[in-house]
Amino acid sequence: MGAASWVYVEPSLASPVPPDAPLPPPAPPGSGSVAPWFTEPLPPPPPDPAAVKAKYATAVPHEWGTAVTGARTRLASAGRRLALTFDACGGPGGGSAVDTAILDLLERERIAATLFLNSRWIEANPALAVQLAANPLFELGNHGTRHLPLSVTGRSAYGIAGTRSAAEVVDEVWANHQRLQQITGAAPRWFRPGTAHCDEVATAIVRDLGEEVVGFTVNGDAGATLPAAKVQGALTAAAPGSIVIMHMNRPKGDTAKGLAAALPALRRAGTEFVTLSGAAGLA
Repeated sequence: MGAASWVYVEPSLASPVPPDAPLPPPAPPGSGSVAPWFTEPLPPPPPDPAAVKAKYATAVPHEWGTAVTGARTRLASAGRRLALTFDACGGPGGGSAVDTAILDLLERERIAATLFLNSRWIEANPALAVQLAANPLFELGNHGTRHLPLSVTGRSAYGIAGTRSAAEVVDEVWANHQRLQQITGAAPRWFRPGTAHCDEVATAIVRDLGEEVVGFTVNGDAGATLPAAKVQGALTAAAPGSIVIMHMNRPKGDTAKGLAAALPALRRAGTEFVTLSGAAGLA
């Protein structure tokens, strides 16, 4: 097809249209003509944090834990897929450190993974956060602003006091949501609370903010405290479709060694490593 030829007609020479002339009918489907109106659906409005706070201000939860209603804990379509997820919790006491052995291993072996970054960890490692966002192997998830259990009543987990209201839940999610969106250019899809504990009101709040709470099927390293053999055993025993939680902020742990030891058996089993968004749905 040759280049398009645009013809301009002087308004004074154009054929007049009677004021009472009927509008032409819409083009039939498949005709190749353009309908005389815009038919694509408009994008949904962005989340309104203030409205979400008001909506859930008096909601009463009945569940608490790592697998409450609304928390995704495994892949919907299993196959031989496995979702490795790594938390970067941030905070004092070495919480914002980096286990470069894990990142090097994932890069070297071309293993896709979802990295849940806390706001404090990002503040301590801004250049690395940008680098991870640009790596096509990785997807970045939201691990909260202060790394708190997500509660509307102040419940705690592992001695860490949780958020105390719907408003605090929104604040815990939304500040880091915005930070991650600035880094990646897209709103994060997945949220994991600090300690992975939450109630079902909190999962609904997270959903209204445009994300989904993700728990886990397999605890791969118990906060980077397990020896390499235990990490290896947890990974090789993981059923297809599992979401594995591990940590990438404790370089003195044995998580990288355990993962490296598990890889040969996982490869022989035909395991496909996927990000959460690459998993075609969560359950």
